[in-house]
Amino acid sequence: MPITVAPRGCELEVRKVGADGQTKKHLRELGISEGSKVTLLSQTGGNVILVVKEGRLCLDKTLAGKILVS
Repeated sequence: MPITVAPRGCELEVRKVGADGQTKKHLRELGISEGSKVTLLSQTGGNVILVVKEGRLCLDKTLAGKILVS
């Protein structure tokens, strides 16, 4: 499921990042790649705030919709 519809407060595993190569590389540098763990803190209008490792990251709805989690 896309991270934009995932339940809040649960630890989720990233299954796929469906972005172009440069964007995937940037997300990987921020700690978001296949197999990584993230927690959805907040979602407003499709935009999301995630806990990645020990930091917080805000993603817009377009990019967040390309991150599939389980």
